Amino acid sequence: MSDGLIEPGDERIDWRGQAIDCNGCVHAALADIGHCQPGHACVEDRYARRIDRFFDWNPKLADSHVRHPHFEVRAIAAKHADVFLLPALLDDEEEAVRWNAVRRLPARYKLKLRGDPHREVRIRVAGELDDGDLVPMLDDSDYYVRLVVARRIAPRLLSPLISDPEPEVRRVVASRLPLTMLAPMAYDPDAAVRLHAAERMSAPAIAYMRDDEDWRIRHAVASRVGDRAVLRQLADDPDPVVRETAASRLNAGATVRAETAS
Repeated sequence: MSDGLIEPGDERIDWRGQAIDCNGCVHAALADIGHCQPGHACVEDRYARRIDRFFDWNPKLADSHVRHPHFEVRAIAAKHADVFLLPALLDDEEEAVRWNAVRRLPARYKLKLRGDPHREVRIRVAGELDDGDLVPMLDDSDYYVRLVVARRIAPRLLSPLISDPEPEVRRVVASRLPLTMLAPMAYDPDAAVRLHAAERMSAPAIAYMRDDEDWRIRHAVASRVGDRAVLRQLADDPDPVVRETAASRLNAGATVRAETAS
């Protein structure tokens, strides 16, 4: 979303690139009472910060500017305008206007923007919805939208993202999915996803990952599995860290049994 151009020094140019003439401005009288200031707070200026100051000083004028031809004016006016004027702005051609309008409306209006053509709007909408309202966004075309959904939606609703094409999304899924649904992620093509799954799976279930090609996952198995046959296998692992961990747990178990027997 646009935040406006960087504000320069004393340049006074309108959104069409023309010099601003305060004498011909419909708001010229505001200068006499300190409610506008050329180059600092001006609704005709091309710079968003100056437009923002104008509405901060004159919020009651926002209603009359929600249809202004310059999108920055419409977007900033939407922050102050009467809420009853905002639903019409959800169809504005500029994403900044749509977002500034919907953020002040009840949650039901955000549902309309779940399929917004601009990814930034969908990302922000996803960040404010929950659970069932997020389900239609599980198959969003933008990976970052799906990532936000994966972080917010109820874990029980995450199953459609188990096979998401983006590993980053699947890693979040593996860290939040209910344990009863986690088994398929032990076979994910991305090692980091499998590691997240291995760190959460039960000790009996993790034993099935003892032959994983990634040493970190075999180490997770060696650190948590209770099956001594699996630990003996991992005590001969090609990786020294895995071998050491498995051997240490085998020895610790043997010591406990010896102490119990005595």
